[in-house]
Amino acid sequence: MGYERIRLDYDGKIAILKFNHPEVRNAVGAQMLTELSQAVREVRDRGAEVRCLMITGEGAGFCAGANLADADRSKQRETQGAGDGLRSGYHPLLCAMRDLEMPIVTAVNGAAAGVGMSFALMGDIVVAGESAFFLQAFARIGLIPDGGATFLLPRLIGWGRAMELSLLAERLPAAKALEWGLINRVVADEQLVDEAMGIARKLADGPRSLALIRKAYWQTWSNSYETQLDLEARLQNEAGRSVDFKEGVSAFLEKRDAQFQGR
Repeated sequence: MGYERIRLDYDGKIAILKFNHPEVRNAVGAQMLTELSQAVREVRDRGAEVRCLMITGEGAGFCAGANLADADRSKQRETQGAGDGLRSGYHPLLCAMRDLEMPIVTAVNGAAAGVGMSFALMGDIVVAGESAFFLQAFARIGLIPDGGATFLLPRLIGWGRAMELSLLAERLPAAKALEWGLINRVVADEQLVDEAMGIARKLADGPRSLALIRKAYWQTWSNSYETQLDLEARLQNEAGRSVDFKEGVSAFLEKRDAQFQGR
């Protein structure tokens, strides 16, 4: 289908999703939110044809959060509570991203603010340009962090730093975000897309088990130790039945590089 507020392209086994409303630093309005949901479904429905999703922003910013000037979102706020809009719009999208059976790489250019920061942190590998920054902007307009931020932040950087970001609503530069362990890599701005695509290609060439690794790590936050051990055993059974496991063992014994098929 055609998209206006996002772009969805394919480079071999990699889906490249771009926020595409640079006039407002890719802030999310109603149309963009709908198109994001459609794009994630499209990527999911391609099955093993797509083996990695890379997300970035068009222009000078990654995503500046919700578009407060968007007319459709303003009408929704008049008829629904702010949280009800999250339930009907953002929550299904974020859960669909979590449940994708492929790794996600985010390439953060410029601002990742508000829910834009949440989208950035949905990456299994988060790469940022040197000029990028992260901002929990909600307190500036009298709201609370959303998009899963109150779940992700204390687990990624600890209680104190999560509270600092959320209560003070100050910019966190990319270099500090790396130091805190919030993101994986910082590179020169002009190298950002190449670096992210290099990682995406490596992941796209990887085995079926990468999807199972994602599943195991997402579930660990709500599981007991015993439950997680059982999950590991069940997922290992699934991985052990895969074509890629047989290829991996053969390649190891034959001292050659494995040629994984993602199944």
